[in-house]
Amino acid sequence: MIKVGIVGGAGYTAGELLRILLNHPEVEIVFVNSESNAGNPIADVHAGLTGDTDMRFTDRLPLDAVDVLFFCFGHGKSTQFLTEHPVPEGVKIVDLAQDFRLAAPGNDYVYGLPELHREAIRQARHVANPGCFATCIQLALLPLAGAGLLTADITVNAVTGSTGAGVKPSATTHFSWRSGNMSVYKAFQHQHIPEVRQSLSELQPELPAAIDFIPWRGDFPRGIFLTAVVPLEAEAAERLAAEGAVERLYADFYAGSPFTHYSVRPVDMKQVVGTNKALIHADLHGRKLLVTATIDNLLKGASGQAVENMNLLFGLDETAGLRLKAIAF
Repeated sequence: MIKVGIVGGAGYTAGELLRILLNHPEVEIVFVNSESNAGNPIADVHAGLTGDTDMRFTDRLPLDAVDVLFFCFGHGKSTQFLTEHPVPEGVKIVDLAQDFRLAAPGNDYVYGLPELHREAIRQARHVANPGCFATCIQLALLPLAGAGLLTADITVNAVTGSTGAGVKPSATTHFSWRSGNMSVYKAFQHQHIPEVRQSLSELQPELPAAIDFIPWRGDFPRGIFLTAVVPLEAEAAERLAAEGAVERLYADFYAGSPFTHYSVRPVDMKQVVGTNKALIHADLHGRKLLVTATIDNLLKGASGQAVENMNLLFGLDETAGLRLKAIAF
């Protein structure tokens, strides 16, 4: 059994991580750390786990008793934690924050997008879990980068649920403000774009295209729905106009990925909410390719992908514990 510790256990991503791991056939949860909730039943905070566990939060950190540590902190806190709490050499780490996503001298964290780095993750000690928007954008664009087709500026619009802002209430997550409302935030300057460019550049090193990303706040709790408009050179558009060419490009790229699928029909967000799936569809309009993609921001965009990475780290089937079902209606 893989012995697991979770740090930062009171937030949405930790709650989803617990929901998955409590039913994972190869996992034993050793501790869930939350200083502000120490001693309280986990189900008092993550009410959806009522009847599933009688575990309590702890302020203790028995790091030498686990095989893998999940960091479910806010951004910046993982670095601080590691400064204050040295982790034993043999303990693997999956960090759900953004602290280690960008390559830098001395950073040994593998960027944990299995569709791009599956074999490197298998050999890693430390994994930086991708951001939710970053996951959706990359899965929409990576096959195009692999074919060298990102040659002009790309327009990306994506709407996310309120859980993407975290569990702590704020003016823009309050129900009476969010319900029946839409708004733009961090236009052209979202923090996930550098990691997206980093990944795309691995496949298309000369990447002249800008990624003009407009994030939207949606009036729903979970999920991401994305559209990307990709301008194509005339020759590339002609190649993709051949019958089945777009489908083959995506299907071939994701042939070994159990959770990422190209759909020949238009996709909608409800197909993925509650699952670790990513669904992608594309339509060619002259010299512009319209790509739509959708994921659950808390699962494929966070905790589900973190478990996918854990499975790879320990040589398990990538899908172990993750065959989750979508909401039916």
